Formats: sequence, C-alpha cells, structure tokens
Amino acid sequence: QVQLAESGGGLVQAGGSLRLSCTASGPDSGRTFSDYAMGWFRQAPAKGREFVAAISRSGGSTSYRGSVRGRFSISRDNAKNAVYLQMDSLKPEDTAIYYCAVGKEVVSTSANDFGSWGQGTKVTVSS
Repeated sequence: QVQLAESGGGLVQAGGSLRLSCTASGPDSGRTFSDYAMGWFRQAPAKGREFVAAISRSGGSTSYRGSVRGRFSISRDNAKNAVYLQMDSLKPEDTAIYYCAVGKEVVSTSANDFGSWGQGTKVTVSS
C-alpha cells in the first residue's frame, strides 16, 4: 500500500501554468515506487473522475487524454518517489480536483487499474 500526497494546486489565470507534485511513501513490502505505473486523474464539479495522464514505471511511456495533450506533461523521479504534472496553457475547463494514483506494472487509462489514491489538490483556472 502506497500513500500519496499531492501538492501544487491553486488559482491561476487562463493561459498560466502550474506544476503538481505527488510524493509517495510506504510502498508495500518487497516493492518500491519504481514498481508502479502512476497516473493523474481529475474530477470537476458535478462530473465524474476522468483520466488525465499516466506514466510507466521507468518513465519511458506516457499517455494523455486528448484535451490535455500538448499542454500537460507527466514525469517522474523514482529516486525521489515523486510524480509530477506540468500544466501549461491552462484553460477554465481544466478546473478540477486533481488526484495522483498508483497503477499497476503497465500504463492504464482506467481508474479501475489504480489501487491507491491521494487526497487531491484543487486547481482553479479563471478566465
């Protein structure tokens, strides 16, 4: 079981940038942070949770939902047990609570493939 702590959310103007960070701790015995694919999901008011981005264990493969591709970039630093989401050219429709999640050994875009979740960090983009 991995515990996650997100940070970096806030209020920004449209076109601005934010970098979200997620730090992991307490992996289950016999495993390390680098054993897991990682992902970011978000949930906007009155909407369900949706996939944003995911990254493979080594960081060599990434996946993005179409609406953020080219604007967001997911990365990880396994030495720091951290995963990041650099968000540029933010739009009001990006407003949501963003959640970091622990995946499996391969990248997935399905929330069902992620077993541990952080508490979320709120991103608000004003127009």
